[in-house]
Amino acid sequence: MAPIIAVLIVIFVIAILSMSIKVVNEYERGVIFRLGRLMGAKGPGFFMIIPFIDRMVKIDLRVVTLDVPSQDVITRDNVTVRVSAVVYFRVINPEASVVKVINHIQATSQISQTTLRNVLGQHELDELLSQREKLNQNLQTIIDEQTDPWGVKVSIVEIKDVELPEGMRRSMAAQAEAERVRRAKIIHAEGEMQASAKLLEAGKIIAQEPVTLQLRYLQTLTEIATEKTNTLIFPVPIDLISMFLPKNKTEACKTEEVAEVKTKPAK
Repeated sequence: MAPIIAVLIVIFVIAILSMSIKVVNEYERGVIFRLGRLMGAKGPGFFMIIPFIDRMVKIDLRVVTLDVPSQDVITRDNVTVRVSAVVYFRVINPEASVVKVINHIQATSQISQTTLRNVLGQHELDELLSQREKLNQNLQTIIDEQTDPWGVKVSIVEIKDVELPEGMRRSMAAQAEAERVRRAKIIHAEGEMQASAKLLEAGKIIAQEPVTLQLRYLQTLTEIATEKTNTLIFPVPIDLISMFLPKNKTEACKTEEVAEVKTKPAK
């Protein structure tokens, strides 16, 4: 009988010790309640509690990545979009995260969804697409203020995706195409203006030095000569052959007399 009692006592002591000894990791804290009263947070490492009197709740202090489901948002310019986001937060006060709220992860998720709809509904669609960094900062500040009493610190809020209606996407694509066409026309016009200015400068130089026109003519002949064509018609500037023409009427008459003499038959 005595050995059985001893075995039972040993088993009871082992059970009590297993219930008393607690070990929490570096990234965890154990919130202790004694007969329902908050005693504080312990850890990390090894510690003991009083069985049947103390109760421990483990709280993870690591950063939690929370996906906010897509929310239907009506912007200030009456455009309905679906917006999804991601929230990064962690517990900085384990005691408050247990005492002040039932489930701090679910509560943070709900407050993130409502804040996302409220904040983005105060902005126009163009701001939602172009000022995302500013909106992320605004969302982070508002959500962090609301979760601070729960001992939760929201560090980052990022808008992941903005889904536009099909008609709005077609309109934006047409607008972007029109903008690209406008820029192309402006660039083309600027190029024509610069080319005209350069041609004007070249004309002034040629007017001051006529020999440059002859050099340009010879250069053009060289370029055309490389073409594999059978018949080539190229206009000759009158300035280029002016040196071969008579300069006055006397020279012209002499030229005609010489021609007549050469054409008369010999007697």
